[in-house]
Formats: sequence, C-alpha cells, structure tokens
Amino acid sequence: MNIHFIAIGGSAMHNLALALEHKGYHITGSDDVIFEPSKSRLEAKGLLPEHFGWFPEKIHDRLDAVILGMHAKPDNPELLKAQEMGLKTYSYPEFLYEQSKYKTRVVIGGSHGKTTITSMILHVLDYHDIEVDYMVGAQLEGFDRMVHLTEENDFIVLEGDEYLSSPIDRRPKFHLYQPNIALLSGIAWDHINVFPTFENYVKQFQIFVDGIVSGGSITYNAEDAELVKVVESTENTIRKFPYHTPEYRVENGTTLLHTPEGEMPIEIFGRHNLNNLAGAKWICQQMGVDEVDFYEAIATFKGASKRLEKIAESQNKVIYKDFAHSPSKVMATTQAVKEQYPERKLLACLELHTYSSLNAGFLEEYQGALDAAEEAVVFYSPDAVKIKGLEEVTADQIAQAFKRADIKIFTDPKTFKDYLFTQNFENSALLLMSSGNYGGLDFERVKTLFE
Repeated sequence: MNIHFIAIGGSAMHNLALALEHKGYHITGSDDVIFEPSKSRLEAKGLLPEHFGWFPEKIHDRLDAVILGMHAKPDNPELLKAQEMGLKTYSYPEFLYEQSKYKTRVVIGGSHGKTTITSMILHVLDYHDIEVDYMVGAQLEGFDRMVHLTEENDFIVLEGDEYLSSPIDRRPKFHLYQPNIALLSGIAWDHINVFPTFENYVKQFQIFVDGIVSGGSITYNAEDAELVKVVESTENTIRKFPYHTPEYRVENGTTLLHTPEGEMPIEIFGRHNLNNLAGAKWICQQMGVDEVDFYEAIATFKGASKRLEKIAESQNKVIYKDFAHSPSKVMATTQAVKEQYPERKLLACLELHTYSSLNAGFLEEYQGALDAAEEAVVFYSPDAVKIKGLEEVTADQIAQAFKRADIKIFTDPKTFKDYLFTQNFENSALLLMSSGNYGGLDFERVKTLFE
C-alpha cells in the first residue's frame, strides 16, 4: 500500500509511519516542522521529508490512503488536494481501527493512568513472549516503536485517548476503536478547551462504554464514583469487572505488594500505580495470562517513560520527573513520592503548561494537589498564556487556587533555576512535574545536585 502522512512528525504519527514501513508499506509524508526524536527516527528509515512545508504535488492518484495528523489545519493544502481528488483520508484512530477490525481490540482509557496500564500489559505480554499488536503513548524499554502492526497477531492493545481524532473529525479518539475488551481507570475533568463542562466530558466516557462490542467487557476502577455511575448506567450487554487498589506496604523505600504467594517487592510505587496494576492484571487475565504469571512479570516493570521516572539518586536524596499536569495526576504523584519517602523532605515543583492548567476558570481544580509536599513550587510562563490566547493568570490567582499560603510561584525561568540550584537537598526528595521543561531547565545539570 502507498500511504501519505500529513503532519508525519508528531509523536503518534511518526510511530505509526515507522510501524507501517516495518510492515512493508510505502510511506511518504510532509510537515512544516519536525523535532527530535521524531526527526532522527524518520531519517533513519528514509521517511524524513526532504523539505519542510506542504506540497500538494505529493498527493496523487496512486495513493491508497492519506492519514491526517492533529498538527495540520483544516485548510492544509495537501488535505484540500486529497479531498478534491476523493482520496480516502483517515484520522490516526480511524486508520488504527482499519488495521485491527478483524482482531480482538483491547482498549485502555481513562483520564489518568492509561499509558501506565497499557505499558504494564505490554510488559507482561512481552515477558512471556506473547505477540500482540499495540499502540501506546510512551516509549517503552525493550520496544523499538510505540506502534506495532501485523497481519497475523490476534490481539491489539490500544491506549484510548479521549482527545479529538483530527482537525476535521471532532470525535474523541477512543470512540473509534469499538473495543472487545475495555478498561477505564477513572474520570477527572481535562481538555477543557474541547469539553467545556464536566458533564460534557463525562458524556464521552458514557459513549465509549456504550460502544463496546456486544458481549465484550469493561474493566473499571471501582474506587471512582463517577466512573461507577457511568458503567452501571449503560444498557450495553457487556460483562463488568470492577477492580480495587490491592493491599501493599512500604518498607525502607521499597513497596511490597500482597499476593496469594506472599509479599512481593516491586519497582513501581504509589497508590495510584498499585491501582493501575490491579486493572492491568484483570486485562492480562482476560488475554490468557495466569495470575501467578502476571505477578512474576510485573515485578520487573520499572514504569512508563516520563511517569515517575527516577533520574538521579544518592544515599539520602532522590529526584523524580513526571508528566503529571492535571489536578488528579499531580495530587496522586505528589502523594506517592511522599508515601515512598516519608522521612525525607519533599519539594514538589509543578509547571502549569497545558491549555487547561493555564485557564483561570480551571485553576481551582488544583486545590490541595500539592499538600503532601513540605515545600510546593509552581512555575508558569506568562508568554505561554498569551500564545494560547487565554486571559492573564496572576500569581495571586494561583496561590488562592492551591489554597496554600507558603506556595512559591515563579514566572521567570532564570529565577526558578536559581532557586532550585541554591536548595539543600540532603535527606530530601525532589519531584519535577511538567509536560514542558520549565522554560529550558537543564535536567542533566539538575542531576548533579543529587550525585
């Protein structure tokens, strides 16, 4: 097949392009800018566009399909040419469904934890040499790509994102997958630029549950009251499997998971990650993995990239980096680090970087999110607020939203960096939470503070 990618450089898009090239398809693509690591990975396979920009002449009648990325605009010249020619144009999730419509589709959704749960499942299956197709939102240790597609594998495991499918398809991605086996980890309002009310956001999860293939199953976090209501109210004829956080304890910085065979030390930690583990176990069992085999494999799981990632440690100090940005994720991550290191002072730093987190009307959702830390810091860039076209957010508004009198707020990258590098981290834990980089913070230099 001949496939052309419009906006090939995106994190998800370039991984799909690499997967299809590996499958034997002929791939071309365009983009106006491509950053690392996408650039080098595409270049290594000969898929990097020779010139950046949009070129309608790349669209021709020998193409079997065009795949449109979120980065493109509805008036993209290549898209307009494809539409004019009547070529089949897919969104990313549409094409994944097309590749998997004769497979058993396992879809992992939820406002938080879906990347970690998907990663856990793939780790367990890989540990036991069980071949499946997959799409996951983080680079995993031991996996070449985030997307893998074959003709022969029976299962495909898909991370089910609730964000929009493409610039011309406003449906959430996970509505398009039609799962046979589904999991939802929880519902916590996010993406307010698309879902302006909590009720509208919850409705997307109801649509997802109602769209599970008849006779399929929903595995769900029974500790999330809103999610329980969604699952219990569906009239879809599906099996329902609730899960709860398993028993565990922390001893000398090690989390011990209670199993039928006794206590087992594991690499990951935090109540939210143990809850994720319980959901992953249910899904693996539905895919044919025995409970004892699941535990054997999960003991070696070290976490998904950018999710509670330990980047440096010495005798009495440690630093973690995490992708957390939504209120529920920030709270869970901060509590997890404090629980793991109760005798150490915790300095939790959060960068408000996303559209939702920089929205003045959404800020109050962060109340209490950093309370587990002895010291709390928030960094945000007023320029980022302007770029996103939002109303100005003030330091006073942030302080009031977090309801924490001693919170430190920085808007200048240099001032934040100077603060960080003058701290004494003896007997401390540092947690850096962001989907950005604090205005250009050198993480390699930060590591030197913990040597």
